[in-house]
Amino acid sequence: MAPRPITGELHLELVQACRGPVYLVGNASFNDYATIFNGNVETRAQAVVCPLDAQDVSQVVQFCSKHAFSPSVKAGGYGTAGWAVGGDIIVDMSKIVEVDIEPPHPDGSFTSLAEVAGVNSKGKTVVDHSRSSTGKRRREEDSALRRYDGASQRVASLLSGPTLAELDRADSNSSSASDGPPPAARRRIDLDNSISVTARTDSQESANSISSGDTSGGASVISTVATTPSPIPLPPPRLPTSSSISKFPPRAQDESPFGYLNNPSNFPPAPPISAVQAQYNPHAMMHSWGSGSSGVIGGHPQFGTNIGVGASQAEAIHPHAYVTFGAGMRQKEIDTFTAKNKLEAHYISGSGDGIPYHVPFSAHPVGSSIMLLGGFGFLSRMHGLSIDNLVEVEMVLADGRVVIVNENEHPDLWWAIRGGGTTIGIVTRYKAKAFPVPVVFAGNLIYRFNKATAPSLIKHFRDCVKGAPRELYANVLLTAGPQGKDSLVVIQMCYVGPREKGQEYLAALSSWTGERCLLNEVHEKSFLHQQDSVAQVLRGKAGRQWFIRSTLVSSLPDDIVNETVLEFDGAPVGCTWLFELAGGAVADFENNCVPKTQREASFTIAALHQWEMWVDDDRCVASAEEWIRDTLKPVQLGGPYPSFLGRHEPPERTKGSFGENWSRLVEIKQMYDPRNLFRNTFWPLNAEGEMVDPRTHEPPTPEYIGEAFHSHPNPLNYD
Repeated sequence: MAPRPITGELHLELVQACRGPVYLVGNASFNDYATIFNGNVETRAQAVVCPLDAQDVSQVVQFCSKHAFSPSVKAGGYGTAGWAVGGDIIVDMSKIVEVDIEPPHPDGSFTSLAEVAGVNSKGKTVVDHSRSSTGKRRREEDSALRRYDGASQRVASLLSGPTLAELDRADSNSSSASDGPPPAARRRIDLDNSISVTARTDSQESANSISSGDTSGGASVISTVATTPSPIPLPPPRLPTSSSISKFPPRAQDESPFGYLNNPSNFPPAPPISAVQAQYNPHAMMHSWGSGSSGVIGGHPQFGTNIGVGASQAEAIHPHAYVTFGAGMRQKEIDTFTAKNKLEAHYISGSGDGIPYHVPFSAHPVGSSIMLLGGFGFLSRMHGLSIDNLVEVEMVLADGRVVIVNENEHPDLWWAIRGGGTTIGIVTRYKAKAFPVPVVFAGNLIYRFNKATAPSLIKHFRDCVKGAPRELYANVLLTAGPQGKDSLVVIQMCYVGPREKGQEYLAALSSWTGERCLLNEVHEKSFLHQQDSVAQVLRGKAGRQWFIRSTLVSSLPDDIVNETVLEFDGAPVGCTWLFELAGGAVADFENNCVPKTQREASFTIAALHQWEMWVDDDRCVASAEEWIRDTLKPVQLGGPYPSFLGRHEPPERTKGSFGENWSRLVEIKQMYDPRNLFRNTFWPLNAEGEMVDPRTHEPPTPEYIGEAFHSHPNPLNYD
């Protein structure tokens, strides 16, 4: 259906109703605000409105309701489905960008959003539009935020190193791979002596990266997307020796690989370089999180500070803090703010400038709406999903009311918005818990993808993380390309605790000997830098076509692992398949609309596909669909977390994300948005409660792209 134009009279009414700027289609600033990360999306919006506060949003909602326009909300996020720009009017939240952190009150409570006006609220500040961020500037800020090499310069160098053609010339006499000729994507699996990485120790890298502060922009930050640094060759890492591997105590097949941690005295000293397969300096950081392996004094966690400056032990005064932020904030901006604005601590030895607290978000990059749709990341196994750490929101309902929602006010809404919030109203401000995270023991183990050995590595990872403590986050990624470069298998770990304990888990994960480890750069680093690590490996690029599918699984049987590797071997360049260890604290929460069955998943699974705009390859969509829909079907637990719902999502999978809670969520949606004003979301029903094709509430794909994306998948046939 053709979009309804906004006449001059309606334009004037909208301008007079909203204090923030309004841009009609054709205006020079319109495209800056109406463009999203996914180039596969084509907006049909007629205007962009940039509200300054909740009252502005209320005026826009009432205008849309009065004149039968469909709003969509662009809330500082990177969603690939395109809902943010799918409406007649785009409500761009980028000017609601406040952020603050506060310790809890003596009784553990917090200052309500009702007691503090927003930074742009009437009577609080005088808004000068001439000094406000423009659409172009906002787009430039987004580009700066998408620089992720602060996670690891060594990984950046490896990922942007020589192409396969260059390696061919350097190693023209190398033998063919054991598993046959390279696939069409030109993946190379047999060059195991020519990779180059930067010649810096982990201690140097950590000190340099943490001293650099904010990595959200600046010329000093190297991007794997835009640049190709010249790597300095290192000697090839050595394979583990049989003597070093034998130091690990044998275990029964069904025994936890970390069972020996119950008796720390039985665990051997930190393995030598030959065992962990990388130039790793276990003494790079002399500060500690605590004495021995406990890391606890008086019932409170201990944390090291002043990285690289000297030994220091600190006790967190507050078990958590509260962070307030506007809907226009991106997660990386919030993480950067809380990393810089530390809270005071008790120092047991030495001194420091406080401890940084972080909100349990997903890994970078996401926007504020992750707080409504799930949010699984490095802290989730310790503290739950993002929605579990939300304590209050300010939101605008479909009738224009501005309300404060928390466990005591509008309890039905409070239950529903944590998982389905974007479908019920527009949140303008958030308040969430943040937890002390001074440093983490984290990083990557990187191997070449070889279809003959990759199943063994994934099974090794699966067995190692079975029964792991909540402090350990771990994932394994299969990533294809880019063109001319190796496909890789990457194991990522993030241990939120003492370095000494983290080394034990590293030793177990790195003990696999099926292939040589190209790079092990696991070491202590700031949590802010670790947040960039998934995006660094994914190597995402704005303006490409994107397609995402995800699910939650109960287990990873051997046959599914084997089939997954065979399918990935034929996937096109730009595909990344992710297995994340789930569980832990995620299963502790039941007071919102994400059901218990989803929370008890063993792994979160995602296919993250990106490809160039001029490529018309149906495998870019079909391979993700077939893996999630078919291969993983025997172990699936309904749909994914709502934050992973993607483009052209079948309605049954959306319902599956909420399981037994679906009927109650439908009732609450009908109560607060009976006309389905907020239909430019993942919501699969129309105002009459009937299932609809997802293409009816998503923006279209540009016609010039070709037929592949238009014909896949069949959104109403997912069984």
